[in-house]
Amino acid sequence: VTIARYLNVTLIVPELDKTSFWSDPSEFQDIFDVDHFIMSLRDEVRILKELPPRLKRRVEIGMVYSMPPISWSDISYYHNQILPLIKKYKVVHLNKTDTRLANNGQPLEIQKLRCRVNFSALRFTSQIEELGKRVVKLLRQNGPFIVLHLRYEMDMLAFSGCTQGCNSEEVEELTRMRYAYPWWKEKIINSDLKRKDGFCPLTPEETALILRALDIDNSYQIYIAAGEIYGGQRRMATLAAAYPKLVRKETLLEPSDLGFFQNHSSQMAALDYLVSLESDIFIPTYDGNMAKVVEGHRRFLGFKQTILLERRLLVDLIDQYNGGTLSWYEFSDAVNESHESRKGQPTQRLVIPDRPKEEDYFYANPEECLQPSYSRLDLSVGGL
Repeated sequence: VTIARYLNVTLIVPELDKTSFWSDPSEFQDIFDVDHFIMSLRDEVRILKELPPRLKRRVEIGMVYSMPPISWSDISYYHNQILPLIKKYKVVHLNKTDTRLANNGQPLEIQKLRCRVNFSALRFTSQIEELGKRVVKLLRQNGPFIVLHLRYEMDMLAFSGCTQGCNSEEVEELTRMRYAYPWWKEKIINSDLKRKDGFCPLTPEETALILRALDIDNSYQIYIAAGEIYGGQRRMATLAAAYPKLVRKETLLEPSDLGFFQNHSSQMAALDYLVSLESDIFIPTYDGNMAKVVEGHRRFLGFKQTILLERRLLVDLIDQYNGGTLSWYEFSDAVNESHESRKGQPTQRLVIPDRPKEEDYFYANPEECLQPSYSRLDLSVGGL
């Protein structure tokens, strides 16, 4: 939207990738309220649901230019490189759009438009919204709840090569899957090294230990926002023993409620997204796209608490504790102390010139769009 607005060109409603592991056939309009999307941005950019007939015919006979834009590009790249292509070919198909616009150094109006699109124009369909509200209501009836975004699905582990706690058959299965997807470029992966560097999602067992160290009350409901956990009940046993009020959308709702969403992982994820926004605390075990955008959305809603786990430090502390070189109190104190400033409070986005892949993601902390938070100020002084 921001790029189309800046170039003063018409945007066609985006297509969604259908080649991922989940093979979700969902279209944009199956997940988002497409009419709201178009209408809410009508003063910024012209958006059409599909190409006009004349241009559609050009595309059908192959007269279209398709390309992935260069990642983390300045907006001027689109003016200097992409706009001439649009003028030449009439239709340009950008076949990848994630992380294609730089996080930092963009004009303020561009940053604010990005937020307007993400937090206002993109609204889920009424069916997803209503079901999300019902799940939140069911959870609220039973007290506080935490959303744990537990990234421990089969595709995540195969892609990352993280096999901590997996048996030899599972390691073999995950390796086979990684080789089956040619666009997953990394094939030979040292799981132990990757874990020590903080590039693996925490396992369910590690997560249970960290929640206990953070003094998360075991009477709280823990809503698992995730697909099917690899290893099933065997891998979830430690977490379930520590936090008996583990729930999922599948346990809160009837099968008939979710029937429409079966085999549509993106629509299931949209439901988890809505519940994540409303939770008392949100805890992602890995910083994937969904976790980052939920973090930013919760900041936008008033800096709601999000505990951002420092995995590199945590796995070292876990290994020391399990190895007997740290007592429980030393372990718990170290975990708490290291996360005091990692709870979604106002902070400046990390900028690393020439290394955009390593800097903070705009949507995780869209600080140009956020109101200052006064919730932490002490307003108890007299005379007010």
